[in-house]
This record gives sequence, C-alpha cells and structure tokens, in this order.
Amino acid sequence: MNTPHVVVVMGVAGTGKTTIGPLLAARLGVPYAEGDDFHPQSNIAKMSAGTPLTDDDRWPWLDAIGDWAQERAGLGGVVSCSALKRSYRDWLRAAAPGVVFVHLTGDRALIEDRMSHRQGHFMPTALLDSQFATLQPLEPDEAGVAVNVTGSPEEITERAATALTSLSEPTP
Repeated sequence: MNTPHVVVVMGVAGTGKTTIGPLLAARLGVPYAEGDDFHPQSNIAKMSAGTPLTDDDRWPWLDAIGDWAQERAGLGGVVSCSALKRSYRDWLRAAAPGVVFVHLTGDRALIEDRMSHRQGHFMPTALLDSQFATLQPLEPDEAGVAVNVTGSPEEITERAATALTSLSEPTP
C-alpha cells in the first residue's frame, strides 16, 4: 500500500481487536487508537453492569472514532471498533470515506473461552450473545476483509496484513 489506509479492526467482543489492532498498526507503520478509549464513561458503566448499549449510546462513540479516522485520512492508522452493524460502518464511512474494515471472525465457543480468560476488561461474557445477535458481517460492497481468529496473534496479524494488500488504494 503506497498510501496507508485507515483500518477499523472490527468484530464482536473477545475476537482480539485490542490485541490485533496494535500488532497490525506496527506492521503497517501507522498509529493505533483503542476504540474503547472513545466511549463516554456512561457507556462503560452500562456495559460493566451487563447492559447492552443502544444505538443512541453508540452514536457519540462512533462520532469520536470517525473524527479520529478522518484526521488520519491519507496518513493511515488502525483503530479498534466493534462496528457490528452495517449502519455503524456506514456512519464511520460518512465521517472518513477511505476507511477499510478488518472483520475478526471466529466461532462463539472460541471467543467465549478467550473472553473468560481476559482480566481487567469491562465487557462481561454475558453480553456475548447480544454481540452476536447484533453482528451484521461485512457485505460484498463494503471495503474490507474477514480474518479468522484461530491461531496466534502474530498469525492473525499476518493474515490481516496479507488480506489488506488485496484492497485497492483509498480515495482521498
């Protein structure tokens, strides 16, 4: 890639967005932003209590991520964001038209196992079902790639970086 993409690493909780995002950013030589850091405290409190977010809860969070992505347009960057619904991804593309998505995918049992071993994260495994129920995978007309999360973080990152090379250059 001559001009770095702004890449949104997406998927349900527990797929490894926070692990793969920084590794992918390092591989691409661009900055990484942790999507959870864009949440207002009220969203974190809600999720910590086991309550799924509503669309109204998510719009300000998506606005903040979209603003970051727009600032990185043409410069490249990687940001983690669940981006579970097409409408959320459309919202991000409206803010930063050149974004591409890396959808981390895996079977529910693997993801639940990984979530159960996480320490210090506010998202309880109890919300995994709501995440899968909300998930709308990338559609053929969306710029992005799906990457399976089996294997080591390095293997997953390698698959993501390789898959991204198949995408056309971003438009300014």
